[in-house]
Amino acid sequence: MKILFVAPEGLPYSKTGGLADVVEGLPRALRESGHQVAVLLPRYRGNKITSTLVSSVTISMGDTLRFPALGEGPSSNGTRYFFVDDSEFFDRAHLYGNKNDDYPDNAERFTEYSRAAIEFAKRVWLPDVIHCHDWQTALVPVLLRTQYATDPVARSLPIVLTIHNLGYQGIFPRATLRACGLPDSLFTMETLEFFGNVNFLKGGLTFADYLTTVSRRYAREIQTPEYGFGLEGILRNRAEHIVGVLNGADYAIWSPEADTLIAQNYSLHNLGGKKTCKKDLLSAFHLPEENMERPLIGMISRFVNQKGFDLIAEIAEELANENVALGVLGSGEAKYETLFNNLARKYPARVGVKIGYDNPLAHKIEAGADLFLMPSRYEPCGMNQIYSLRYGTVPIVRATGGLDDTIQRFDAEKLEGTGFKFETYSGEALLDCIRGALKAFRDQDAWRALQTNGMARDFSWKAPAAAYVKVYEAAKRARIPRVVGTSK
Repeated sequence: MKILFVAPEGLPYSKTGGLADVVEGLPRALRESGHQVAVLLPRYRGNKITSTLVSSVTISMGDTLRFPALGEGPSSNGTRYFFVDDSEFFDRAHLYGNKNDDYPDNAERFTEYSRAAIEFAKRVWLPDVIHCHDWQTALVPVLLRTQYATDPVARSLPIVLTIHNLGYQGIFPRATLRACGLPDSLFTMETLEFFGNVNFLKGGLTFADYLTTVSRRYAREIQTPEYGFGLEGILRNRAEHIVGVLNGADYAIWSPEADTLIAQNYSLHNLGGKKTCKKDLLSAFHLPEENMERPLIGMISRFVNQKGFDLIAEIAEELANENVALGVLGSGEAKYETLFNNLARKYPARVGVKIGYDNPLAHKIEAGADLFLMPSRYEPCGMNQIYSLRYGTVPIVRATGGLDDTIQRFDAEKLEGTGFKFETYSGEALLDCIRGALKAFRDQDAWRALQTNGMARDFSWKAPAAAYVKVYEAAKRARIPRVVGTSK
C-alpha cells in the first residue's frame, strides 16, 4: 500500500510536541512491514530540499494566487520526505506562532498547505490513502470532497484523519472563508460553521472517511461534553468510523539499552546503571548527592492547565515538604514558570528547574528519575509515561486517555502493575497518589517489581502500525457516498 502522511510537523525536520514523534515512528514501522510511505511537511526554517520537483503550483486563495514549490528532502530511516515550500508563509522563527500568540495568518498558511498537499498527491506521488494529522491538515478531506469532488484523480482518494488533541481545532472568523478561497456553502452546521466561526477540524471530522485518536480511551472520551470541546455531537454521529490506536514508542531512541544521551546504559536484567544516571541527573540540575537516597520525581511538559499544573500549584508546598527531590523541564504559562522558579529558589538543594526544552536533559530525566509525574486533566495519549516505563522510572498519572490505557495500577500484595494513578481531578487526590508511590519506593521488593514490570511492557510501533493498516483498508472500502451529520 502507498500511504501519504500530510502533517504540520514531523521529526527529524520539525517538532513542537508528540505529533512529530508519531510522524517519524509510524511511517518507519509501516515501511518495515512492507508498505511504501511518504511524508509531506511544510518547509520550515532550516529544512533543506535536495531537489525541486515542481517549481510552482498555482494555489487559489480567495482574491489572490500563491505559487509554492514542491520539493524533496533527505530521506530518514528509509522514509521519503517532501516539502511544500513557501518562504513567506513557513520560513519563520516558530511553527505556529510566537510564545504567547498564534500567527494571525495561520488559516491562510495551512489552507495553502492543504491545497498544495492535494496537488502533490496528483502530480508527484499518488497514494492509495492519505493520512492527515490535526486541524492544520483537516481541510484536505474538506477540499477533496467538495472542490475536488469531480476531479478524476483526487476524488476517490481515501482519507484518514488523526486527532492528536481535540483542544486545538483551528477556529477562525467567518471572513476566513473568503481569505482562503472557500465557498459560503461550507458555512453550515453540517460542515465548517461553529458558533458563528469557521472550524477547520470540524470540517475534517465531517468529511474524512475514518477518524483515529491516539488512544482507545480518548476515542470514547471525546464523545462526551467533558472532553468534546463542543464537537462531541459530530463525533458521536461518526462513532462507527472512529478508532482509537495507541501511539507507539521508538525504542531505538528511547530505551536505556540504546540511549546515547545518558550516563550509563542499563536494562531490565541489569539495572545497575540507573544509579549512575540518577547521580548524573542530579549533577545536571546542580542538586547535591544527598538526594541519591531520596525519591527523585521528574517532569517534562508544557506548563499549561491541561497537563495538570493547576493541581501541582495547589499542592506545591505540601509536596516540597515531603522527603523528595524534583527535576523539572518545560515551559509555558508564565505563572507556572514562576511557580517552579520560586520553588527552586526556596528549596535549592531539592528542586531543580530548567525553563525551555533540552532533548539531552529529557533523556537524562527519563533515565535518572525514580518517578515521573503526569497529572493531566486530559491526555490523548502521552509519550513520556511510555518512555518512563522502559527506563524503570515509575509513572504517577491521572486515569485519563492514554495515561489510563498504558499504566496498570500497582497492587502491593500481588506485586503486579506498573505505576500509580488517581481518578478525581483534585490536588488532594494527586497528593494521596504521590504519597502512595513514595511508600512503595521505601519497599525494596515492591519497587523492584514496579520497575521490572514496566520495563517488560512492549509499546513499540509494530502493533499500532498493523492497526493503522486495518484503518486504511476500511477507509478504502468506505469510499461510497454518505450523508454527513447535523450536530455541531
